[in-house]
Amino acid sequence: MENNVSKSQIKVLIKNNIRQYTMFIALISIMIIFSAINIKFLSPRNISTLFLQTGYIAILTCGIVLVIVAGHIDLSVGAVVGLTGAIAAKLMVTMGLPMWLAIVLTLVAGLVIGIWQGAWVAYGNVPGFIVTLAGMLIFNGLLLLVTKGGATINFSQEFKLIGQGYLPTLFVENNVNDMIPHDTTLIILIASLIVYIIFEIKKRSERKKYNFHVLSVKMFVLKIALVSILISTVLGVMALYKGMPYSILIVIIIAGVYTFITNNTAFGRHVYAIGGNKEAAKLSGINIKFRTLMIFASMGVLGAAGGIVYGARVGSASSSAGAGMELDVIAAAIIGGTSTMGGEGTIAGAVIGALVMGTLENGLLLVGVSTEARMIIKGLVLLLAVFVDIKTRKSKG
Repeated sequence: MENNVSKSQIKVLIKNNIRQYTMFIALISIMIIFSAINIKFLSPRNISTLFLQTGYIAILTCGIVLVIVAGHIDLSVGAVVGLTGAIAAKLMVTMGLPMWLAIVLTLVAGLVIGIWQGAWVAYGNVPGFIVTLAGMLIFNGLLLLVTKGGATINFSQEFKLIGQGYLPTLFVENNVNDMIPHDTTLIILIASLIVYIIFEIKKRSERKKYNFHVLSVKMFVLKIALVSILISTVLGVMALYKGMPYSILIVIIIAGVYTFITNNTAFGRHVYAIGGNKEAAKLSGINIKFRTLMIFASMGVLGAAGGIVYGARVGSASSSAGAGMELDVIAAAIIGGTSTMGGEGTIAGAVIGALVMGTLENGLLLVGVSTEARMIIKGLVLLLAVFVDIKTRKSKG
């Protein structure tokens, strides 16, 4: 009897969360395949490189989730990354401003860009597709203007640490050869596990309080154990190299803040309501225009944050920065479970989606797959993700 109950619960769990499990299965499968082809794929060095390459995409994906959930799209992401990165370079290198002030002003520039686009969508009633398509052209033009026709501006070593550096150790020094774990990363690992377990227990108790369906104790413990193993594996591998990169710490902070916003604030609930049923949201008293403005303002700020991390990662600002990046960001969000029809999507799923895209790119590059073949494969993965989205929607309907 207990066996049947467990099987029944597993079926319900998979049916209700098919997209999330598909995403996790895809990520694990990709890792297994690439590690079987090339043993270096799962080396601490390569995993660390993978996370450094994924950081800025994950930051941008957190913003694009809200945009897509609300039923809009942003095609200007790559152009905003390039422009804001160039603004940061201009402020620090050309004008000689302190790094902290240049970063603040760059984020403000991103906010202005977001408000500009959001105003056209919310109050001008121009579709987001058109507004951001125009924005892509405008910001690429401004990028050429800032870089004076395409000149490359190199960042200082101090600034590069944001995209290339690692957190320092607290107690015991380590290097890549001694296999002594990075103590700061281990502390973050333990803290992450504690926060995750407390969050899941609290969420379960709240669901029981309102008589919602919850997993049995055994299934609940199994779920926590599996996710904890995944977290421990990822952070544990990083701890065996140089530790956690600064960019990943930024991703964790942003993802945590946006998870709280989407799950625990009126604004977050309003975003999902707008994407789920705009007319019903309007009738319930939600100020759709102002919320839309806020969504694009948020995307502008995260676009600037992504531009800062990306610029620090590559070490310079140039006219080609951010080119085509919007495709990777949108693909990561959709692969992570954000519905193209609006109303559905999570920050955690989007970050995992960014990791799936980064893992795919890193693994294909490692095994020597050509650029054109990588583009074809990523396109097919995106197509499959949208197909799963449509099928899932029909099944739920």
